[in-house]
Amino acid sequence: MTELQALLDEREISRALSRFARILDEKRWDDLPDVFATDRSFEYGGGEKQGMAALEEQMRQFLDVCGPTQHLIGSLLIDVDGDQGTSRAYVQARHQRRDDPVGAIFDSTGEYRDRWERRPEGWRIVRRDAIWFLHSGDPMILAVKDGDLG
Repeated sequence: MTELQALLDEREISRALSRFARILDEKRWDDLPDVFATDRSFEYGGGEKQGMAALEEQMRQFLDVCGPTQHLIGSLLIDVDGDQGTSRAYVQARHQRRDDPVGAIFDSTGEYRDRWERRPEGWRIVRRDAIWFLHSGDPMILAVKDGDLG
């Protein structure tokens, strides 16, 4: 692999992570396949899950019930080896109560650890592990059940 190709691959993965944040904040669930492989697995803190329908359900469970959100992804570490890649990225997710622009918020801070594959449609996440470091604020903004802060 040329050095230039490695840089282009890293850029594509970095941009995909940014697209993911915007997909969440704009609640464009149909665009999740732009970042994730349909056959991927993930763990967001509520147990091992697999498939696009499970991912959409996981996202909607929390984000469809709250108001505006902002997912910030940064401090990226991306490594590419041929058609395989890994990334680690810090995430800070801010959630606001629906219809209450000056009210309480709920923040989740952690790290996304992803495995990527180059597919015919481009780089896609085939495995995600979300590691949550801390939560602060009012978890009822997400209508959290059974202590799962996913």
